[in-house]
Amino acid sequence: MRFEGKTAVITGGSSGIGRGTVDLFLREGATVVMGDIDDAEGSAMMASLGEAFHFIKCDVTQEDQVKALMDGAAEKTGGLDIVFNNAGSGGPRDPIDEISGDDWDFAMALLLKSVAMGIRHAAPHMKKRGGGAIVNTSSICALHGGYGPIAYSTAKAGVLQLTKIAAAELAQYNIRVNAICPGFIQTNIFATTLGANEEQKAQINTALGQLGAMAQPVARPGIPQDIAEACAYLASDAAGFVTGTKILVDGGIMTGTQSSWDPEAPGMLDAMLPEELR
Repeated sequence: MRFEGKTAVITGGSSGIGRGTVDLFLREGATVVMGDIDDAEGSAMMASLGEAFHFIKCDVTQEDQVKALMDGAAEKTGGLDIVFNNAGSGGPRDPIDEISGDDWDFAMALLLKSVAMGIRHAAPHMKKRGGGAIVNTSSICALHGGYGPIAYSTAKAGVLQLTKIAAAELAQYNIRVNAICPGFIQTNIFATTLGANEEQKAQINTALGQLGAMAQPVARPGIPQDIAEACAYLASDAAGFVTGTKILVDGGIMTGTQSSWDPEAPGMLDAMLPEELR
């Protein structure tokens, strides 16, 4: 019961990583206020998750709705202790020589500005509380090329810098700010970005599961619970000396090329050498 007596706001909590985190925080005793655009699922969760769960419809690209979420959470529960700025999607997939300015702006609003405004409008309530913990969802896409579209990757890199600077600025108020960089997590974010229907989503998720077992040292796909546990650690008193940093939850994919952990994979030098010299 790490969060008994505490209020946590979680954005994008109707599915995937967000839903896994909602469930974990409720089990750990938190009062959870979820902000999400999915009105139907939010209402269904209100009916099934009990009195400790609240839903406030929120489009995180709109600052006034983010403010209303944070203000509403504090008003409903008496204060605000934890925020998980998690809402997002894969966004536009166009390369830099094709993407439109409007699509770029949308990606930044959804994936970066939303996090900044989440921090902005949570901080006053946390200051009244004497402190708090903010966790932001970034990505391995922020660290290297080739893992996601350019707009998404750039926004997620911005989240890491925002996390660092916000942590420094808010430390005087006992507010900690950290980020999580998930790897390939088996959720619908990839399928939704591609505009897949339900049958195609199932096929894509199956493929992701198979890929996850081969693409990284930990031979299984990541699941929402993996990220939820990292978020719970960063939000808890156990991480009281942790701020302004990131946690990689990626199954080790960032450790190196496949040859660094798979003895059957040829190394870069091996690939260049004639077969008789390998």
